[in-house]
Amino acid sequence: MSVPSSAARTYRITALAGDGIGPEIMQVGRAVLDAVAAQMGFSLQWQEGLIGGAAYEATGDPLPPETLKMAQESDAVYLAAVGDFKYDTLPREKRPERALLGLRAGLGLFANLRPVKIFPQLVEASSLKAEVIAGIDLVVVRELTGGIYFGQPKGIFTDATGSRRGVNTMAYSEAEVDRIARVAFELARKRRRKLCSVDKANVLEVSQLWRERVTAIAAEYPDVELSHLYVDNAAMQLVRWPKQFDVILTENLFGDILSDEAAMLTGSIGMLPSASLGSSGPGVYEPVHGSAPDIAGQDKANPLAQVLSGAMLLRYSLDQPQAADRIEQAVEAVLAQGYRTADIYSEGMTLVGCREMGEKILATLAQQQASPQGSPSAAGG
Repeated sequence: MSVPSSAARTYRITALAGDGIGPEIMQVGRAVLDAVAAQMGFSLQWQEGLIGGAAYEATGDPLPPETLKMAQESDAVYLAAVGDFKYDTLPREKRPERALLGLRAGLGLFANLRPVKIFPQLVEASSLKAEVIAGIDLVVVRELTGGIYFGQPKGIFTDATGSRRGVNTMAYSEAEVDRIARVAFELARKRRRKLCSVDKANVLEVSQLWRERVTAIAAEYPDVELSHLYVDNAAMQLVRWPKQFDVILTENLFGDILSDEAAMLTGSIGMLPSASLGSSGPGVYEPVHGSAPDIAGQDKANPLAQVLSGAMLLRYSLDQPQAADRIEQAVEAVLAQGYRTADIYSEGMTLVGCREMGEKILATLAQQQASPQGSPSAAGG
């Protein structure tokens, strides 16, 4: 999932800005990545591709073959957002969101990592009590290429009586469960050594197989504490006492829902990055939030999830952990200085737009470079 580090290396990155606020947050994210690369002595060679609604408008395909080929031949893929309400009437296979499924399948990305870590400066931005969310640091590991989104048969069919029936199939093989379980156990081993597997084994046979295989894989990781929760209970526990969780492992549909719920613990889905990884080849790094077409072009978007996704790109695909640390420290320093976009704004803070938030991060990175400590406090936090 990573490549050898080299101080003088040039990495090829595919940028997919997509739709809505995508181009705005991508501009900020790329500027931050370029700045930290220059500081750390490596360089990024950018190539731009079309995806989502923008690709459909230009080519009639939300994921053109040339975009997928470009992604496959890169060291990492940096994605912003896809989708717009105006495409909701298109046939399903032409909708922008289908591009995400095609990209994941085309790159063999089966593991989606969604870290949920609340910055101390944003505790008051959450709708939950401070004592409930302060100190949250968890990761949702979501299986990405199986389950109900990909299972066959699927579709809308007409039966013998002329009635239409919608069908989706939730299916997993042992091999699919085993490989995502190992990703989660390995991650837990590097963190607090606690793994909670989420399923619905009381009513779903596919979840019964899931639980059986996760329990079997646990024997390979005796140093990791394994627990199981049904998905409805897990949803409740996430808002009741989220600090009980370290690594949450779950399948595609449940992970889609739970990771968005977990994201809102931080006060805004605009703060959450993600990484989608395979056993080899480039990963895809994107913010959890959507394209927000209602605020597109208004300089209101929060670019921090895009920026933090860039830090994950550096950490997981380029093996540049020090560069990733610098970005994360800069984000925390800017928040400590009181700058906020509208989605995380609270009284007494300084309201800024997407571009200015990016400028503050770049200025903080420059201060860190000049500071002997290179720490958030040295940057003016």
